[in-house]
Amino acid sequence: MSTEPTAAETGGRRMRASDLLVKALENEGVEYVFGVPGEENLDFLDSLRTSRIELVLTRHEQGAGFMAATYGRLTGKAGVCLATLGPGATNLVTAAAYAQLGAMPMMMITGQKPIRTSKQGRFQIVDVVAMMRPLTKYARQIVDGSTIPSVVREAFRLAEQERPGAVHIELPEDIAAEPVDDQPLFPPTSARRPHCDPLAVDRAVEMIRAARFPLLLVGAGANRKRIIAALEDFVAKTGIPHFDTQMGKGVIGRFQDLHIGTAALSAGDYVHCAIDRADLVINAGHDVVEKPPFFMEHGGKKVIHVNFSPSEVDEVYFPQLELVGDIASSFRRLTERLEPQPGHDFTYFKRVREEVTAHIAERADDPSFPLLPQRVVADVRSVMPPDGIVALDNGTYKIWFARNYPTRQSNTVLLDNALATMGAGLPSAMMTAMLYPGRRVMAICGDGGFMMNSQELETAVRLGLDLVVLILRDDSYGMIRWKQADAGLPDWGLGFGNPDFVSYAASYGAAGHRVGAADGFAPLLESCFRDGGVHVVEAPIDYRENQRVLIDELAERVCLL
Repeated sequence: MSTEPTAAETGGRRMRASDLLVKALENEGVEYVFGVPGEENLDFLDSLRTSRIELVLTRHEQGAGFMAATYGRLTGKAGVCLATLGPGATNLVTAAAYAQLGAMPMMMITGQKPIRTSKQGRFQIVDVVAMMRPLTKYARQIVDGSTIPSVVREAFRLAEQERPGAVHIELPEDIAAEPVDDQPLFPPTSARRPHCDPLAVDRAVEMIRAARFPLLLVGAGANRKRIIAALEDFVAKTGIPHFDTQMGKGVIGRFQDLHIGTAALSAGDYVHCAIDRADLVINAGHDVVEKPPFFMEHGGKKVIHVNFSPSEVDEVYFPQLELVGDIASSFRRLTERLEPQPGHDFTYFKRVREEVTAHIAERADDPSFPLLPQRVVADVRSVMPPDGIVALDNGTYKIWFARNYPTRQSNTVLLDNALATMGAGLPSAMMTAMLYPGRRVMAICGDGGFMMNSQELETAVRLGLDLVVLILRDDSYGMIRWKQADAGLPDWGLGFGNPDFVSYAASYGAAGHRVGAADGFAPLLESCFRDGGVHVVEAPIDYRENQRVLIDELAERVCLL
């Protein structure tokens, strides 16, 4: 016989386990649950009905997962998404990998058939917990409703702890419905990250002072609110120029005159001329999930690794010094100790930046039609205010935006250079528009990526979002087609047809537009933002510049300066 006190004895009350789960989510400050419920989620859905948490019903689980991951990316708090068992859960797999590789805190809640008694055999049964385990930081089935408060607290702690990522909880149908006592909730904790070794800071200060051509690199792991201010203070104090990776793009919104560029490629780009000249790279937030922004060589430049965790050494990255601990704290301590150094010489870096700026301006006003990528990037930049946000899907245009789109505030370019999945651009932009309703938000997609989650247009319209969706149309999987041509292979197997995007948008209740000439592109985007609501803009694009600009020319004239 149990000796535990009953709810009546403790003055508590009885509730469903699903009610307790919702209470635990409220305790964590959850604002939204995104998802597609199924039969196995009905108790949880009913518990949400009387909660202050808003259910955002999407048209596909993948869209729900991308929205939850983007919420985590922008807020630092785990976004929550919901799916049923079997096919609903498997539809979350790509979003789980997207969040896990991209270091975005996200919680997935999935249903399951009853685990104590079941009369349906193996119908729709997949071992979802085992499936999610390699893709998450934590995956657990709830087998006893009374454990929900501790399971939820631990899941959120791990999801938000550096390095952030995805977590998964499975709530079987019978467990969700079982009565439990009102359990005490675990308050969210506030943890201070450890500081790096003071001796390592001493050595870093010596290396920076001794360098002649130091550069600061901002990577994906530095894209955190506290770190942004510390990095900007460091640049302001030292005057050291900086460059960034694709997922570190725009972290330092100020001091654009000291920004060399974005390393959209691993070698041979304009920014690599400056990297090759550098004798010291201070690497803030290096994340091996991204393609290397440069290749180290033995006997070459020195590298200081500043990160939450030690470096993962490989043949192209083997730093000579590591500052392991809270990144913001490490840079604050460096800033306190450093002054502008008379021995630093940034003359060449400034010349590289001038060339990069001139290169970005090349063909930015080209009247060719279909539009050239340079014109697309320039015109989008012209209609976006400093705080406007572009959310990029994945395709060749992502490289063009990474290289050519100057940022003016932090976190105004959202791109995925980790899983680099297609289909995430529209849901990511939708989440952004929900969080920042007063700012201009644009989803930029290829026609291939857009059609992978285009059904979420209905969700965007239903939510009353102000959003512009730009579809760059080339009637093919353009990046793979470009790689195919670069490999000398026949042009085959990568073309497709498209719907009439103007009519397609209208069928969802959105406004559809088609660009007819280069000089009408920017005015059309401006009018869409001015009118408000959901707008879909189809713009044909010509990628013939890919080979010349991204492969053939590279940066020879700059590197020979």
